[in-house]
Amino acid sequence: MADKIITRFAPSPTGFLHVGGARTALFNWLYARAKGGKMLLRIEDTDRKRSTSEAIDAILDGLKWLELDWDGDVIYQHEHAGRHREIADQLLGAGNAYKCYCTPDELADMRERARGEGRPPVYDGRWRDRDPCDAPAGVAPAIRLKTPRDGETIVEDRVQGSVTVANKELDDLVLLRSDGTPTYMLSVVVDDHDSGITHIIRGDDHLTNAARQSQIYASLDWDIPVFAHVPLIHGPDGAKLSKRHGALGVEAYREMGYLPEGLRNYLVRLGWSHGDDEIISTDQMIEWFDLDGIGRSPARFDFAKLENLNSHYLRARDDALLVRDIAALLPYLPNERRFPRDLEANDRGKLEMAMPHLKARAKTLPDLIEGARFLFTGRPLDIDAKAAKLLDPPARKRLGALLPALEGLDEWSAETIEASIRGFAEASGEKLGRIAQPLRAALTGRTTSPGIFDVLMLLGREETLGRIKDQAETN
Repeated sequence: MADKIITRFAPSPTGFLHVGGARTALFNWLYARAKGGKMLLRIEDTDRKRSTSEAIDAILDGLKWLELDWDGDVIYQHEHAGRHREIADQLLGAGNAYKCYCTPDELADMRERARGEGRPPVYDGRWRDRDPCDAPAGVAPAIRLKTPRDGETIVEDRVQGSVTVANKELDDLVLLRSDGTPTYMLSVVVDDHDSGITHIIRGDDHLTNAARQSQIYASLDWDIPVFAHVPLIHGPDGAKLSKRHGALGVEAYREMGYLPEGLRNYLVRLGWSHGDDEIISTDQMIEWFDLDGIGRSPARFDFAKLENLNSHYLRARDDALLVRDIAALLPYLPNERRFPRDLEANDRGKLEMAMPHLKARAKTLPDLIEGARFLFTGRPLDIDAKAAKLLDPPARKRLGALLPALEGLDEWSAETIEASIRGFAEASGEKLGRIAQPLRAALTGRTTSPGIFDVLMLLGREETLGRIKDQAETN
């Protein structure tokens, strides 16, 4: 085995990078970084009909957004088809593979008969030892691996332990199709060997593949990499993760306003643990990650936990970076979720100044956008139903009475604003809430916002006084 650890993330480009794939990429990336090794990225695009450039772009963009870099150039599996065929011919020449001339109808009939007899629907090996002279004229054969018929294949797995599969359950798998194209099973083994892969970390839905691939390695007398098959992610109800649970593409989580560090922290805790630690920085992940920390039970996806983790990273993130994140997110949001005006034309400094007051309530970037909306909404303000109830006639009169006190301020700051409003409440014999609640409704159109004194300071003197006049009864 090579001294340097080399892992690989090897997605099929037939769809988006879903959360399960993202976690697999993260585990491979962390293990390589933790051990001072390398992670390769291989696009398994041997299925040329289903592979799309859009899916490849989505995978690459998703990994870049998650800040999971790979070593070297992207490897495209279909470019190595010649090498895969070469190995199939090598196995054929060594007597470890054979030509099979079965037609599709024969194979279907074979499977149906096996099911009817209660046997596994596997290939029956009818061409395994047959005289090549029996080959039908004009029929292109597939090439199949000559696998052991008796005994067991044992997969030593770093997560699942020792997994034993009866060889009778594994048929003579196809290496080359009759049209000469290599199968996934052969291509994976050859590419992993040629790339020097030392550790294969992937979902446990590939566990049976590991047994089959082990047989190919053995037939070629190649070293078998270390396997680590990670339990799949389930929904909160324990069922297989589906779109209703959150089986979305990474780009969807980006558009929902999660931060890459928040999603990374959440994904690493889906199936791996380090004591009771919940909030784990990327540096800590790299320092602590090992295969022994991966559990054998399926992890359950929980949006509430994801949101809570994300809120931590929102609060910790630099305010200027959050403004940049919001600007990058806006094009992906529906029109009704955006700011009323293009953020590029707005005062970014004002938004950045508001961030410390907005972050305390937010869990995602759209929460920040929603919380900051009052800063950029033109007059007259759109007042929602709950806020309108606070602006009854007595409240409007109190706002009208408050105006002169605010207009008379020599300095517009959080301190002078607070002193003025508290002084007005005391002088008028009102509790502060009786002033602050309708004032918040008049200034933001909502019943929730940052602290009321911060709202006045952020809006500025002119905008604040104008909004109060719009709602106040001054006669």
